[in-house]
Amino acid sequence: MSKQAVGIIETRGLVSLLEASDAALKAADITMLGWSKIGAGMVTGFYSGDVAAVKAGVDAGAEAASQVGEVTATQVIPRPHEDLAGLVEM
Repeated sequence: MSKQAVGIIETRGLVSLLEASDAALKAADITMLGWSKIGAGMVTGFYSGDVAAVKAGVDAGAEAASQVGEVTATQVIPRPHEDLAGLVEM
């Protein structure tokens, strides 16, 4: 994971996350690592790939999700520390 980036899209509602994930995976050569239910309707999707691809995927996913629901946060972490691997199932 050290030469990759991790992208995160957080939405309110699973439908928005599904729309975001579909768009992100179609827009760039990235892999979905999984998703997590936060609570109160909040869900988060995790993606990996090279930095440029993850940035493009997260941007496309956030745009698509905002058309059907609410995007609460996005983040791209280039070259994340290896200890973060325990937080996201690889």
